[in-house]
Amino acid sequence: MAAVKRVFSKIHVKKDDLVLVRSGKDKGKKGKVLMAFPKTGKIIVEGVAIATKHQKPRGLGQAGGIIKQEAAIFASKVMLVCPQCGEGTRLAHRFEADGSKVRVCKKCGSSLDS
Repeated sequence: MAAVKRVFSKIHVKKDDLVLVRSGKDKGKKGKVLMAFPKTGKIIVEGVAIATKHQKPRGLGQAGGIIKQEAAIFASKVMLVCPQCGEGTRLAHRFEADGSKVRVCKKCGSSLDS
């Protein structure tokens, strides 16, 4: 049986958003989104999903060793944190008078796009 590759077209968080991890070993941690990969549906969050990497020295001046870095997690595992409420919230969308579409907190109604 052939493996099915999951392809996501949209994710609900963007780079520099503050998110709350909802599941996994880092449940309850908050962090900033460093990178987003919409094609795979994954994101990299600061201080979450730390993986160790054993790296060989690649030249005369570079040292080898064990490096800790953030690994990618699925975007569905995180919830956006509203800057007004300070809580994890779901998103709604609203159209402004000028025709632009903005993300809105479902709890307090404040705009999440600055």
